Amino acid sequence: MSAIRSVWDEPRPADPPARAWWDWAVVGVFVGAAVIEGIARPDLPGRWLQVATVVVLAPTLLWRRAHPLLMVAIAFVASGIPAVLLGRELDLAAGVFQLVLAYALFRWGSGRAMVLGGALILAKLGVNTALGYQGWSDVAAGLVILSAAFALGLAFRYRAGARRREREQVVLLERERLARDLHDVVGHHVSAVAVRAQAGLAVSRTDPAAAAEALRVIEGEATRALAEMRTLVRALRSDEAPAAGAAGDATTRAPADRTPGPTLADVERLADAGPPPVRVVIEGDPARVSAAVGSAVHRIALESVTNARRHARGATGIAVLVTVRDQDVRLHVSDDGATPARPPRDGYEPVGYGSTGYGLAGMRERAVLLGGTLAAGPDVAGGWAVEAVLPLSGPAGAGAPRARQYRPGRPA
Repeated sequence: MSAIRSVWDEPRPADPPARAWWDWAVVGVFVGAAVIEGIARPDLPGRWLQVATVVVLAPTLLWRRAHPLLMVAIAFVASGIPAVLLGRELDLAAGVFQLVLAYALFRWGSGRAMVLGGALILAKLGVNTALGYQGWSDVAAGLVILSAAFALGLAFRYRAGARRREREQVVLLERERLARDLHDVVGHHVSAVAVRAQAGLAVSRTDPAAAAEALRVIEGEATRALAEMRTLVRALRSDEAPAAGAAGDATTRAPADRTPGPTLADVERLADAGPPPVRVVIEGDPARVSAAVGSAVHRIALESVTNARRHARGATGIAVLVTVRDQDVRLHVSDDGATPARPPRDGYEPVGYGSTGYGLAGMRERAVLLGGTLAAGPDVAGGWAVEAVLPLSGPAGAGAPRARQYRPGRPA
Protein backbone atom coordinates (compact mmCIF):
# COMPACT_ATOMS: atom_id res chain seq x y z
CA MET A 1 0.00 0.00 0.00
CA SER A 2 2.84 2.40 0.77
CA ALA A 3 4.28 1.87 -2.73
CA ILE A 4 0.90 2.52 -4.34
CA ARG A 5 0.39 5.62 -2.19
CA SER A 6 3.83 6.95 -3.12
CA VAL A 7 3.04 6.54 -6.83
CA TRP A 8 -0.37 8.18 -6.38
CA ASP A 9 1.18 11.16 -4.53
CA GLU A 10 3.99 11.64 -7.06
CA PRO A 11 4.00 15.35 -8.01
CA ARG A 12 4.25 16.65 -11.55
CA PRO A 13 7.72 17.51 -12.84
CA ALA A 14 8.50 21.15 -12.24
CA ASP A 15 8.55 23.70 -15.05
CA PRO A 16 7.53 21.74 -18.15
CA PRO A 17 8.72 23.38 -21.39
CA ALA A 18 6.41 25.95 -22.95
CA ARG A 19 4.77 25.27 -26.28
CA ALA A 20 7.22 25.96 -29.12
CA TRP A 21 7.10 26.20 -32.89
CA TRP A 22 8.13 22.59 -33.33
CA ASP A 23 5.02 21.45 -31.42
CA TRP A 24 2.95 22.98 -34.19
CA ALA A 25 5.26 21.33 -36.70
CA VAL A 26 4.64 17.91 -35.13
CA VAL A 27 0.88 18.45 -35.33
CA GLY A 28 1.25 19.51 -38.97
CA VAL A 29 3.24 16.37 -39.74
CA PHE A 30 0.55 14.08 -38.35
CA VAL A 31 -2.28 15.99 -40.04
CA GLY A 32 -0.45 16.00 -43.36
CA ALA A 33 0.40 12.31 -43.05
CA ALA A 34 -3.27 11.49 -42.36
CA VAL A 35 -4.42 13.40 -45.45
CA ILE A 36 -1.77 11.82 -47.67
CA GLU A 37 -2.60 8.36 -46.34
CA GLY A 38 -6.33 8.93 -46.96
CA ILE A 39 -5.58 9.82 -50.57
CA ALA A 40 -3.13 6.95 -51.08
CA ARG A 41 -5.38 4.24 -49.58
CA PRO A 42 -8.73 4.34 -51.41
CA ASP A 43 -9.59 0.84 -50.14
CA LEU A 44 -9.38 1.87 -46.47
CA PRO A 45 -12.82 1.49 -44.80
CA GLY A 46 -14.21 4.85 -43.76
CA ARG A 47 -10.96 6.51 -44.77
CA TRP A 48 -12.22 10.09 -44.62
CA LEU A 49 -13.79 9.51 -41.22
CA GLN A 50 -10.49 8.18 -40.00
CA VAL A 51 -8.62 11.11 -41.57
CA ALA A 52 -11.04 13.56 -39.94
CA THR A 53 -10.51 11.85 -36.58
CA VAL A 54 -6.73 12.36 -36.76
CA VAL A 55 -7.10 15.94 -38.03
CA VAL A 56 -9.44 16.85 -35.16
CA LEU A 57 -7.55 15.02 -32.38
CA ALA A 58 -3.91 15.62 -33.38
CA PRO A 59 -3.95 19.20 -31.96
CA THR A 60 -4.23 17.65 -28.48
CA LEU A 61 -0.46 17.27 -28.80
CA LEU A 62 -0.16 21.03 -28.25
CA TRP A 63 -1.34 20.67 -24.65
CA ARG A 64 0.24 17.28 -23.87
CA ARG A 65 2.71 18.75 -21.37
CA ALA A 66 0.38 21.20 -19.64
CA HIS A 67 -2.63 18.83 -19.39
CA PRO A 68 -1.46 15.28 -20.15
CA LEU A 69 -4.35 13.41 -18.50
CA LEU A 70 -7.04 15.56 -20.13
CA MET A 71 -5.46 15.21 -23.58
CA VAL A 72 -5.19 11.42 -23.20
CA ALA A 73 -8.83 11.23 -22.15
CA ILE A 74 -9.98 13.36 -25.10
CA ALA A 75 -7.92 11.52 -27.71
CA PHE A 76 -8.50 7.94 -26.59
CA VAL A 77 -12.21 8.34 -25.80
CA ALA A 78 -13.05 10.41 -28.88
CA SER A 79 -11.20 8.02 -31.18
CA GLY A 80 -13.50 5.25 -29.97
CA ILE A 81 -16.58 6.93 -31.46
CA PRO A 82 -15.64 6.43 -35.14
CA ALA A 83 -14.44 2.93 -34.25
CA VAL A 84 -17.97 2.10 -33.05
CA LEU A 85 -19.49 3.67 -36.19
CA LEU A 86 -17.19 1.67 -38.44
CA GLY A 87 -17.37 -1.50 -36.38
CA ARG A 88 -13.58 -1.81 -36.36
CA GLU A 89 -10.54 -0.22 -34.78
CA LEU A 90 -9.05 2.70 -36.67
CA ASP A 91 -5.95 1.59 -38.56
CA LEU A 92 -4.72 4.84 -40.05
CA ALA A 93 -0.95 4.97 -39.55
CA ALA A 94 -1.10 8.63 -38.53
CA GLY A 95 -3.06 7.52 -35.46
CA VAL A 96 0.25 6.74 -33.77
CA PHE A 97 0.14 10.31 -32.44
CA GLN A 98 -1.70 8.73 -29.51
CA LEU A 99 1.58 7.07 -28.49
CA VAL A 100 3.07 10.55 -28.10
CA LEU A 101 0.24 11.36 -25.70
CA ALA A 102 0.89 8.13 -23.80
CA TYR A 103 4.57 9.08 -23.51
CA ALA A 104 3.69 12.62 -22.35
CA LEU A 105 1.34 11.22 -19.71
CA PHE A 106 4.19 9.42 -17.95
CA ARG A 107 6.74 12.14 -18.67
CA TRP A 108 4.78 15.18 -17.50
CA GLY A 109 1.80 13.89 -15.51
CA SER A 110 1.39 13.58 -11.77
CA GLY A 111 1.24 10.19 -10.10
CA ARG A 112 -2.55 10.06 -10.06
CA ALA A 113 -2.64 11.26 -13.68
CA MET A 114 -0.36 8.38 -14.67
CA VAL A 115 -2.53 5.86 -12.81
CA LEU A 116 -5.85 7.18 -14.14
CA GLY A 117 -4.59 7.77 -17.67
CA GLY A 118 -2.89 4.38 -17.86
CA ALA A 119 -6.09 2.70 -16.61
CA LEU A 120 -8.11 4.58 -19.24
CA ILE A 121 -5.79 3.48 -22.07
CA LEU A 122 -5.81 -0.13 -20.92
CA ALA A 123 -9.61 -0.01 -20.52
CA LYS A 124 -10.00 1.14 -24.13
CA LEU A 125 -7.75 -1.68 -25.24
CA GLY A 126 -9.91 -4.14 -23.30
CA VAL A 127 -13.15 -2.76 -24.76
CA ASN A 128 -11.80 -3.08 -28.30
CA THR A 129 -10.90 -6.68 -27.56
CA ALA A 130 -14.31 -7.44 -26.05
CA LEU A 131 -16.08 -5.94 -29.09
CA GLY A 132 -13.95 -8.00 -31.42
CA TYR A 133 -12.19 -5.03 -33.01
CA GLN A 134 -8.80 -6.53 -32.20
CA GLY A 135 -7.40 -10.06 -31.97
CA TRP A 136 -5.23 -11.33 -29.17
CA SER A 137 -2.09 -10.90 -31.25
CA ASP A 138 -3.01 -7.25 -31.83
CA VAL A 139 -3.68 -6.82 -28.13
CA ALA A 140 -0.28 -8.30 -27.24
CA ALA A 141 1.49 -6.05 -29.76
CA GLY A 142 -0.45 -3.01 -28.47
CA LEU A 143 0.54 -3.77 -24.89
CA VAL A 144 4.19 -4.03 -25.84
CA ILE A 145 4.13 -0.74 -27.75
CA LEU A 146 2.23 1.10 -25.00
CA SER A 147 4.58 -0.30 -22.35
CA ALA A 148 7.52 1.01 -24.37
CA ALA A 149 5.93 4.47 -24.53
CA PHE A 150 5.23 4.42 -20.79
CA ALA A 151 8.76 3.23 -19.99
CA LEU A 152 10.33 5.86 -22.22
CA GLY A 153 8.33 8.60 -20.51
CA LEU A 154 9.35 7.34 -17.07
CA ALA A 155 13.00 7.05 -18.12
CA PHE A 156 13.16 10.65 -19.31
CA ARG A 157 11.17 11.79 -16.26
CA TYR A 158 13.53 10.27 -13.70
CA ARG A 159 16.62 11.16 -15.70
CA ALA A 160 15.55 14.80 -15.61
CA GLY A 161 14.80 14.47 -11.89
CA ALA A 162 18.24 13.02 -11.23
CA ARG A 163 19.90 15.86 -13.13
CA ARG A 164 17.84 18.42 -11.21
CA ARG A 165 18.82 16.86 -7.88
CA GLU A 166 22.44 16.82 -9.01
CA ARG A 167 22.29 20.52 -9.84
CA GLU A 168 20.68 21.26 -6.48
CA GLN A 169 23.44 19.32 -4.75
CA VAL A 170 26.09 21.27 -6.64
CA VAL A 171 24.42 24.54 -5.66
CA LEU A 172 24.24 23.43 -2.02
CA LEU A 173 27.92 22.45 -1.98
CA GLU A 174 28.86 25.77 -3.55
CA ARG A 175 26.81 27.64 -0.96
CA GLU A 176 28.56 25.74 1.80
CA ARG A 177 31.95 26.53 0.26
CA LEU A 178 31.12 30.23 0.03
CA ALA A 179 29.81 30.20 3.59
CA ARG A 180 33.09 28.67 4.80
CA ASP A 181 35.13 31.22 2.85
CA LEU A 182 33.08 34.11 4.17
CA HIS A 183 33.38 32.85 7.73
CA ASP A 184 37.06 31.94 7.59
CA VAL A 185 38.48 34.75 5.47
CA VAL A 186 36.27 37.81 5.92
CA GLY A 187 35.42 36.79 9.47
CA HIS A 188 39.12 36.61 10.29
CA HIS A 189 39.73 40.21 9.23
CA VAL A 190 36.59 41.47 10.95
CA SER A 191 37.64 39.70 14.17
CA ALA A 192 41.08 41.28 13.90
CA VAL A 193 39.44 44.69 13.49
CA ALA A 194 37.33 44.10 16.62
CA VAL A 195 40.32 42.97 18.69
CA ARG A 196 42.48 45.90 17.58
CA ALA A 197 39.64 48.35 18.19
CA GLN A 198 39.23 47.06 21.75
CA ALA A 199 42.96 47.36 22.34
CA GLY A 200 43.01 50.87 20.89
CA LEU A 201 40.13 51.98 23.11
CA ALA A 202 41.86 50.56 26.17
CA VAL A 203 45.06 52.59 25.61
CA SER A 204 43.61 55.65 23.88
CA ARG A 205 43.92 57.85 26.96
CA THR A 206 47.26 56.63 28.28
CA ASP A 207 49.13 55.82 25.04
CA PRO A 208 47.89 57.75 21.99
CA ALA A 209 50.70 56.30 19.86
CA ALA A 210 49.51 52.74 20.52
CA ALA A 211 45.95 53.79 19.70
CA ALA A 212 47.13 55.28 16.41
CA GLU A 213 48.99 52.06 15.61
CA ALA A 214 45.80 50.10 16.33
CA LEU A 215 43.94 52.34 13.86
CA ARG A 216 46.56 51.67 11.19
CA VAL A 217 46.17 47.93 11.74
CA ILE A 218 42.38 48.29 11.59
CA GLU A 219 42.69 50.13 8.28
CA GLY A 220 44.87 47.35 6.85
CA GLU A 221 42.56 44.58 8.02
CA ALA A 222 39.49 46.39 6.69
CA THR A 223 41.20 46.88 3.31
CA ARG A 224 42.09 43.20 3.12
CA ALA A 225 38.56 42.19 4.15
CA LEU A 226 37.14 44.39 1.39
CA ALA A 227 39.49 42.82 -1.15
CA GLU A 228 38.51 39.31 -0.07
CA MET A 229 34.83 40.23 -0.32
CA ARG A 230 35.33 41.61 -3.82
CA THR A 231 37.14 38.43 -4.82
CA LEU A 232 34.21 36.31 -3.65
CA VAL A 233 31.70 38.55 -5.42
CA ARG A 234 33.68 38.46 -8.68
CA ALA A 235 33.82 34.66 -8.47
CA LEU A 236 30.02 34.61 -8.44
CA ARG A 237 29.60 36.87 -11.44
CA SER A 238 29.57 35.75 -15.05
CA ASP A 239 32.61 36.66 -17.11
CA GLU A 240 30.52 37.16 -20.24
CA ALA A 241 30.18 40.79 -21.25
CA PRO A 242 26.64 41.79 -22.22
CA ALA A 243 25.93 42.92 -25.74
CA ALA A 244 26.33 46.58 -26.60
CA GLY A 245 23.31 48.70 -25.81
CA ALA A 246 21.56 51.25 -27.92
CA ALA A 247 23.58 54.04 -29.54
CA GLY A 248 26.81 52.12 -29.04
CA ASP A 249 26.52 52.10 -25.25
CA ALA A 250 28.54 48.98 -24.36
CA THR A 251 28.48 47.81 -20.78
CA THR A 252 31.31 45.53 -19.77
CA ARG A 253 31.53 43.27 -16.80
CA ALA A 254 34.69 42.48 -14.92
CA PRO A 255 35.82 38.90 -15.45
CA ALA A 256 35.66 36.47 -12.58
CA ASP A 257 38.79 36.39 -10.46
CA ARG A 258 41.16 33.65 -11.64
CA THR A 259 43.75 34.28 -8.92
CA PRO A 260 44.90 31.00 -7.32
CA GLY A 261 43.70 30.38 -3.79
CA PRO A 262 45.97 30.37 -0.75
CA THR A 263 48.63 27.68 -0.53
CA LEU A 264 50.41 25.95 2.32
CA ALA A 265 53.26 28.45 2.09
CA ASP A 266 50.78 31.26 2.79
CA VAL A 267 50.36 29.92 6.33
CA GLU A 268 53.59 31.77 7.18
CA ARG A 269 51.75 35.03 6.58
CA LEU A 270 49.64 34.33 9.67
CA ALA A 271 52.67 35.12 11.83
CA ASP A 272 51.94 38.32 13.73
CA ALA A 273 53.34 40.31 16.59
CA GLY A 274 49.95 40.31 18.28
CA PRO A 275 48.48 40.73 20.67
CA PRO A 276 48.71 37.86 21.25
CA PRO A 277 51.70 37.04 19.02
CA VAL A 278 51.34 34.24 16.48
CA ARG A 279 54.35 32.00 15.78
CA VAL A 280 54.32 29.86 12.64
CA VAL A 281 56.62 26.92 11.91
CA ILE A 282 56.47 24.85 8.70
CA GLU A 283 58.43 21.60 8.63
CA GLY A 284 58.93 19.72 5.38
CA ASP A 285 58.47 20.72 1.75
CA PRO A 286 55.23 22.65 1.11
CA ALA A 287 55.57 21.99 -2.63
CA ARG A 288 54.65 18.33 -2.04
CA VAL A 289 51.17 19.32 -0.88
CA SER A 290 48.43 19.65 -3.53
CA ALA A 291 46.79 23.01 -4.08
CA ALA A 292 43.42 21.91 -2.64
CA VAL A 293 44.99 20.48 0.52
CA GLY A 294 47.27 23.49 0.95
CA SER A 295 44.32 25.85 0.66
CA ALA A 296 42.35 23.82 3.23
CA VAL A 297 45.26 23.81 5.68
CA HIS A 298 45.59 27.58 5.29
CA ARG A 299 41.85 28.13 5.89
CA ILE A 300 41.82 25.85 8.94
CA ALA A 301 44.88 27.56 10.39
CA LEU A 302 43.34 30.98 9.71
CA GLU A 303 40.10 30.08 11.48
CA SER A 304 41.97 28.47 14.39
CA VAL A 305 44.08 31.59 14.92
CA THR A 306 40.98 33.78 14.69
CA ASN A 307 39.19 31.67 17.31
CA ALA A 308 42.19 31.77 19.61
CA ARG A 309 42.43 35.55 19.40
CA ARG A 310 38.73 35.98 20.02
CA HIS A 311 38.21 33.47 22.81
CA ALA A 312 41.50 32.48 24.45
CA ARG A 313 41.28 34.45 27.68
CA GLY A 314 44.67 35.55 28.96
CA ALA A 315 46.60 33.98 26.08
CA THR A 316 50.18 35.21 25.65
CA GLY A 317 50.89 33.36 22.42
CA ILE A 318 49.51 31.22 19.62
CA ALA A 319 51.59 28.49 18.00
CA VAL A 320 50.98 27.17 14.48
CA LEU A 321 52.94 24.07 13.48
CA VAL A 322 52.63 22.52 10.00
CA THR A 323 54.42 19.23 9.36
CA VAL A 324 54.60 17.75 5.86
CA ARG A 325 55.12 14.01 6.26
CA ASP A 326 55.41 11.06 3.86
CA GLN A 327 51.68 10.51 3.27
CA ASP A 328 49.95 13.46 4.88
CA VAL A 329 50.27 16.94 6.28
CA ARG A 330 49.59 17.71 9.95
CA LEU A 331 48.44 21.06 11.29
CA HIS A 332 48.57 21.83 15.00
CA VAL A 333 47.37 25.18 16.36
CA SER A 334 47.44 25.84 20.10
CA ASP A 335 47.27 28.70 22.56
CA ASP A 336 48.09 29.07 26.24
CA GLY A 337 44.90 30.79 27.30
CA ALA A 338 42.38 29.70 29.92
CA THR A 339 40.97 26.24 29.15
CA PRO A 340 37.16 26.10 28.66
CA ALA A 341 35.31 24.54 31.55
CA ARG A 342 33.51 21.96 29.36
CA PRO A 343 34.47 19.92 26.30
CA PRO A 344 33.00 20.60 22.86
CA ARG A 345 29.31 19.89 22.51
CA ASP A 346 28.30 17.36 19.83
CA GLY A 347 31.72 17.65 18.25
CA TYR A 348 31.09 21.19 17.03
CA GLU A 349 31.85 24.65 18.34
CA PRO A 350 33.47 24.33 21.76
CA VAL A 351 32.04 26.12 24.77
CA GLY A 352 33.95 29.32 25.35
CA TYR A 353 34.93 29.50 21.68
CA GLY A 354 31.70 30.81 20.21
CA SER A 355 29.26 27.98 20.97
CA THR A 356 26.69 29.27 18.48
CA GLY A 357 29.11 29.78 15.58
CA TYR A 358 30.08 27.70 12.58
CA GLY A 359 33.87 27.89 12.69
CA LEU A 360 34.75 24.44 13.97
CA ALA A 361 31.99 22.83 11.89
CA GLY A 362 33.38 24.50 8.77
CA MET A 363 36.91 23.37 9.59
CA ARG A 364 35.75 19.78 9.98
CA GLU A 365 33.89 19.98 6.67
CA ARG A 366 37.05 21.16 4.92
CA ALA A 367 39.08 18.31 6.39
CA VAL A 368 36.50 15.60 5.69
CA LEU A 369 35.92 16.70 2.08
CA LEU A 370 39.62 16.02 1.44
CA GLY A 371 39.67 12.68 3.24
CA GLY A 372 41.23 13.96 6.46
CA THR A 373 40.32 14.39 10.10
CA LEU A 374 40.12 17.28 12.50
CA ALA A 375 40.07 17.27 16.29
CA ALA A 376 39.77 20.12 18.79
CA GLY A 377 39.73 20.38 22.56
CA PRO A 378 41.60 21.46 25.72
CA ASP A 379 45.36 20.83 25.72
CA VAL A 380 47.27 19.29 28.62
CA ALA A 381 49.50 22.35 28.81
CA GLY A 382 46.47 24.60 29.08
CA GLY A 383 44.59 26.51 26.46
CA TRP A 384 43.00 25.07 23.37
CA ALA A 385 44.40 23.02 20.51
CA VAL A 386 43.21 22.20 17.01
CA GLU A 387 44.79 19.37 15.07
CA ALA A 388 44.08 18.45 11.43
CA VAL A 389 45.59 15.64 9.38
CA LEU A 390 45.01 15.63 5.62
CA PRO A 391 46.42 13.42 2.84
CA LEU A 392 48.99 15.14 0.65
CA SER A 393 47.05 14.86 -2.60
CA GLY A 394 43.43 15.06 -1.45
CA PRO A 395 40.71 12.47 -0.93
CA ALA A 396 41.46 8.88 -1.89
CA GLY A 397 38.13 7.84 -0.40
CA ALA A 398 36.64 10.49 1.79
CA GLY A 399 33.71 9.18 3.76
CA ALA A 400 31.43 10.42 6.50
CA PRO A 401 32.75 13.04 8.93
CA ARG A 402 34.89 11.59 11.66
CA ALA A 403 34.23 14.05 14.45
CA ARG A 404 36.22 13.48 17.62
CA GLN A 405 37.27 15.46 20.62
CA TYR A 406 40.90 16.46 20.80
CA ARG A 407 43.04 14.26 23.04
CA PRO A 408 46.50 15.64 23.88
CA GLY A 409 49.25 13.26 23.01
CA ARG A 410 47.14 11.17 20.63
CA PRO A 411 49.31 9.89 17.72
CA ALA A 412 48.56 11.82 14.55
